[in-house]
Amino acid sequence: MDDLGNLQETWVYLSASPLFHLTLTLLAFQAASWLFEKGGHNPLLNPVLGAVVLVVAVLVVTGTDYATYFEGAQFVHFLLGPATVSLAVPLYRQWRLVRRSALAITVSLLCGSLTAILTALGVAWLAGGSAEVLASLAPKSVTAPVAMAIAEELGGVPSLTAVLVIVTGILGAMIGPMVLNIAGVRDWSARGLAIGTASHGIGTARALQVNETAGAFAGLAMGLNALATALLLPILWGLLF
Repeated sequence: MDDLGNLQETWVYLSASPLFHLTLTLLAFQAASWLFEKGGHNPLLNPVLGAVVLVVAVLVVTGTDYATYFEGAQFVHFLLGPATVSLAVPLYRQWRLVRRSALAITVSLLCGSLTAILTALGVAWLAGGSAEVLASLAPKSVTAPVAMAIAEELGGVPSLTAVLVIVTGILGAMIGPMVLNIAGVRDWSARGLAIGTASHGIGTARALQVNETAGAFAGLAMGLNALATALLLPILWGLLF
């Protein structure tokens, strides 16, 4: 009983430390990445999904609320900014190819952005979703901070939008390459552009793992799709609703 009591006291002490949850996040991602490597880079073993599952499992088992967890993991959240800016490096290396493909990129991005918005709205509307749900779902293919701001402006729920954005990113990174293979899309720039448009940062991270050209175009698509959606969605929302 004494040992059990000591163990419980130790756990209470550790779980209250911000360093614990930062360490948990890093170890979960490392374990998920190891599984991804051992699985032969199987898209279904996406490291982000694996890390999320492991962290959530620990939080549920220990009864830890999200606010307590985020207090320690916020350093990783802070690094999202520098990580996003660093995507400019592979883009700079592929700048000549990007410049030659400017027209194709513009048309593809506009089509991709409109498709993401309209399919989300169409499916949710057919399923009987409320206006609040529609507004939360519409910007799902945009990086989280921009998507949450758009959803709030349209009357959606930013927290719901954040969840939908993460799910979209993970699914895009997992099944996007398979869909592109089935469609016969082999060009790395086209693959990157598609992944970045559909599944923002998580898809871009996956593209960078596979090919630098794909990663560069995915990063470009992620940024430009955020801009396109921020401009187009309020106009479409006003016309449709």
